[in-house]
Amino acid sequence: MSSQSIEFEDKNQQITLHNDDNTLQLTILEPDIIQVFQDHNKSKNSYAIEGNKQEKVEYQVVKKDHYIEVTTSALCIQVDAALKVDVYDATGNPLIIDYRGERQSINKTVDEAHKKIVRSEGHEVSTLSHKDDTYYEVVKSLDDDEQFYGLGDKTGYLNKRGYEYDNWNYDEPRPHIESFTHLYKSIPVMFGLKNGHPYGLFFDNTYRSHFDMGKESPNYYYYSAVDGNLNYYILGGTSLKAVISNYTYLTGRVPLPQKWMLGYQQSRWGYSMSQERVQEIVDKFAEYHLPLEAIHFDIDYMVGYRVFTWDTDKFKHPKQFLNDLKSKGVRVIPILDPGVKQDDNYDIYQEGLKKGYFAKNPDGSVYINRVWPGKSAFPDFGNPDVRTWWGQHCKFLLDTGAAGIWIDMNEPATFDGNMPEEVVMTDEDQQSNLKQLNNVYGHNMARATYDGIKSATGKRPYVITRAAYAGTQKYSTIWTGDNQSLWPHLQMMIPQLSNLGLSGFSFAGTDIGGFSADTTPELLTRWIEAAIFSPLLRNHSALQVRDQEPWVFGEQVLSIYRKYLHLRYHFIPYLYDCFAQETKDGLPVLRPLVLNYDDDANVRNLNDEYMVGDRILVAPIVQQGQTVRSVYLPQGDWLDLWSGVQYGGKNNIIVEAPIDKLPVFIKMNSILPWGQFVEHISEQPDETMTFRLFGNSGSYKHYQDDGVDFEYENGQYNLYQVTVTTDGEASVTLTNNGFAPVYKYIYLELPNKKLTFEYDEKNKKYSVA
Repeated sequence: MSSQSIEFEDKNQQITLHNDDNTLQLTILEPDIIQVFQDHNKSKNSYAIEGNKQEKVEYQVVKKDHYIEVTTSALCIQVDAALKVDVYDATGNPLIIDYRGERQSINKTVDEAHKKIVRSEGHEVSTLSHKDDTYYEVVKSLDDDEQFYGLGDKTGYLNKRGYEYDNWNYDEPRPHIESFTHLYKSIPVMFGLKNGHPYGLFFDNTYRSHFDMGKESPNYYYYSAVDGNLNYYILGGTSLKAVISNYTYLTGRVPLPQKWMLGYQQSRWGYSMSQERVQEIVDKFAEYHLPLEAIHFDIDYMVGYRVFTWDTDKFKHPKQFLNDLKSKGVRVIPILDPGVKQDDNYDIYQEGLKKGYFAKNPDGSVYINRVWPGKSAFPDFGNPDVRTWWGQHCKFLLDTGAAGIWIDMNEPATFDGNMPEEVVMTDEDQQSNLKQLNNVYGHNMARATYDGIKSATGKRPYVITRAAYAGTQKYSTIWTGDNQSLWPHLQMMIPQLSNLGLSGFSFAGTDIGGFSADTTPELLTRWIEAAIFSPLLRNHSALQVRDQEPWVFGEQVLSIYRKYLHLRYHFIPYLYDCFAQETKDGLPVLRPLVLNYDDDANVRNLNDEYMVGDRILVAPIVQQGQTVRSVYLPQGDWLDLWSGVQYGGKNNIIVEAPIDKLPVFIKMNSILPWGQFVEHISEQPDETMTFRLFGNSGSYKHYQDDGVDFEYENGQYNLYQVTVTTDGEASVTLTNNGFAPVYKYIYLELPNKKLTFEYDEKNKKYSVA
């Protein structure tokens, strides 16, 4: 027991606790969101959290014999005299308990001489060290029955227990495997189920940090950082869904995308080497009746890879060409990298140089490294003026006809060695360096690009970024980066997208077919099946690998690819509904089963199934040569989408899955919208909508707006309540009428009949026609 004493001050939901040596602050934002903060005299700017998230909360602070107890309606926090923090839920279940013992480092028996030998052979040794006096760690007790999720798109499996991870954005060119501790994104949020009780911890620190999720010891897990303030948020909730909702309330939710963004997109490094190649690809999609919403242009469309330029030798009249494609329903998404070519005759470089907008060396000179354009400078995106400048230049691409912007290489990635941590950058209103801002470089670039598009167009921006931090979901779609055409990468897609969804990133995808290496007919087929419900649906590949467009492997692959693209388009209204709901509750569209069934121990380590919302279960084939698989169905009854066969839940079933079949199950008694198939999504509102009943009865709320701009934030949307009772009575009710026009006809497909509802404009209601 500590001999220290502990005192506290309580003011406006901020409790300041003192022992003889240190101070700790607890700030109550919501009954189930509490900040833990210790000032290390570092920047207090948050890049993840915008605006005031604090609400008025009823709470109590009581001094007990050996600790201070802070209680809200959702959480009980006890802080002892050593400033150890223990967290319990409202019914007294322990959630987060500080570890009182000493860490037992895995590397403690390896001296520096032997570490050098190990590294010389190419092996990795942890670099975080207690010797750095800015280092700190937070160590928590680990129970036998405790699982971990979140952390963004780290490699490996859904449940992160037993592994370690770093937060340091990095362009990793090697094939990604489960032992990699970091990739392009740093999302320092983890979610736990401790003896079945959910919680979350979000560490809002942009410096290099580390999570050990019980790898070092079965007795504890820990977070450590090389610098920064101690600053983390306790996230409570009665369910895992409630905890995720609290996290996205804190860091922001994915804004509603334009509806076309949910359609199919095609990309390849090399398409934009010539206008003829782009036209050939678009024509092939039309010839084979494959839906296509966008084609992505990689770096070759620029003049010598200079950002905000267009090579008119390759594209004689780019604006006319892009407008011609748009008239056929195909949009263009060009890439932008942060590197600005060092060129005395290049206006973007000269302008940035004159205004002091580039990152600098400690001596004040502009920092230069080599990327695609050659020697380049790097915008200082932590400076608000630089973000505005960058965003204004985005108008150049939009005026040419671009429908969005894809940003890449923004970890930041460089060719001549990594950018040194001492490179000088701006932390909003003060000078800082890459050591602090590396992990938010891509975040700030995404924010600048998003704001620029929104200001120029008034439409919902489409930004897709490789690098990100917590909160980037407010500005950008993401993908998991440069995967490869490998079966293990297809397998990893499901836990990666699932954990990204839990971490706030609902609009995410992978490079279908794999970016690097050479795909095969079977791998491409199984990949499009497995990814068909992923919110971002993009096939993307590298310059040097074999082609992987849907038609290159012959008729069988082409017909299966077409079949699943058609399926995707039938489900786009449902995906759009999921996104509309996500703006309110922050829950992901694609989600692991554990999110919907956190009380079911069978789904806590389930890596090869996922759900879309709470009504669709998908069990892809992710093993080469497999045509039969076991599928776990959680509680409830489920219907096979293809056969209509009904299965009971909390049960494993064996399903046949030949090469053209993706096992999909619909929760019994669900009503789902069933969009009509189109090859391109129109910006004009639909005049009709079809709903299908899976089962005997059900109820569904459907969302409708113009699918393009932000007027839905002003109430310009419609809500349709579709209901079928157990005795077969069906009804359609317009519960909010803020958007015109409404559907003229609504079709309801029941198991044994089809009903048509017609809208009566005079009486503002639907009746059976």
